Amino acid sequence: MPITKSTLKTSSVTRVSSKVRNTPEVEKLVADVLALAASGSKVEDNFWETKLFERLNRLLSNQNQAVLDACLDQTFKSQTAAFEILADAIETSAESMLYEFDGKTYEVLLLAIPIIAQTRYAIPSGPMRTGLIAETVEYLKDLVLAKQIHLSIVPWLYSIDQIPQSHSQTRLLLEKMAKSAVEQSDVVYQLKEMPETIPVLADPRFILCAVGVVKGDAMFIWQSEEQIRVERSLALKRWQVAMHSVLTEVLPGCEFEVLLPDAFFTNCREADKKVRPLSLTAAVNYLESTLGVTPVELSCVVAAFGNEITDEFRISFSIKGHPEVIYGVVWPLYDRETVSLDDIESGGSGNTTIELISDTLHEAGVGDVFKHAMLFTPEMCEDCGVPLFPNRSAEVVHAEMPEDTPAQQLLFH
Repeated sequence: MPITKSTLKTSSVTRVSSKVRNTPEVEKLVADVLALAASGSKVEDNFWETKLFERLNRLLSNQNQAVLDACLDQTFKSQTAAFEILADAIETSAESMLYEFDGKTYEVLLLAIPIIAQTRYAIPSGPMRTGLIAETVEYLKDLVLAKQIHLSIVPWLYSIDQIPQSHSQTRLLLEKMAKSAVEQSDVVYQLKEMPETIPVLADPRFILCAVGVVKGDAMFIWQSEEQIRVERSLALKRWQVAMHSVLTEVLPGCEFEVLLPDAFFTNCREADKKVRPLSLTAAVNYLESTLGVTPVELSCVVAAFGNEITDEFRISFSIKGHPEVIYGVVWPLYDRETVSLDDIESGGSGNTTIELISDTLHEAGVGDVFKHAMLFTPEMCEDCGVPLFPNRSAEVVHAEMPEDTPAQQLLFH
């Protein structure tokens, strides 16, 4: 069975389906965001934003994710501008908060440090030893964060399967880490209860930390006073050099790129965007090594999947001349990445996403790339829950490796 990855759940444009409909909380939240979307001045914006964030903070603290999902679902269907405002506001409320302590108000932000990794074996996740966490904290304070910050870090290398999977879960982790950061108190994380990591060939890993500053103060080094300000590009270069030895120990046998620490939801999407072309290249390398075929002997089918609009692409791999799908990769869409039905029906000429998928496969050596001119329903296997992938006949099927595939596959240690 192929190793695939489904769409990251933290995308602000992921379509949601909720069982909560027309409750008072849903109606009030939708009314607030519609009023904000219709506002004609900054003064009125401030009024509605205050009401909106007060309501969101309460819902998130009470772990009422169902109401948030229902509101996103309602606005998505009929009010695009309101949906985008609401999605952004929910993410902001989930990943940042004000924390009162010792007579001061602190702004606290949940940061994600993404590492984009690729391997022929297994990409590690799990506990990080104390010395490596201490080095990471030192580099954060020296190279990324402003002075006078309060910091809390989780001693764990997260996979996508292990990071918070909802806005409410994200807020719960933030509240715990905010207290630890600002008050410099000990915190207990339930790390032994982490979900199992799905092994894939190219995947992001994350280190999570919370940073608190007195309200109004700079949080990052590029926000500091001009004489000590460091531009983001220079901070990134210094950060990557410093973290190389730390991550070499954490990710043995992997090629990797570490990104600049930033807000949780922003960096989750940024990491998944960067890993998408790597996933295709890694798939070609994996099939070449495992089955002994050259890239030119492979054939790929590219198809758009979604309900009404394209939410993701699914790319099927077959051996040329054989109809069976042997491997599959999911390419999710984020932010304002849009693919119209016209783009799909025309074969993607001029659409940057479809062209990037095709170009990545061609550069990996796959010459035969077939693109379906239709939108598929995003079906999953009812038995095991993995995505189903398209064949040339426009059927969605299980991806299955040949029966004579060597038992010891290179994907695992």
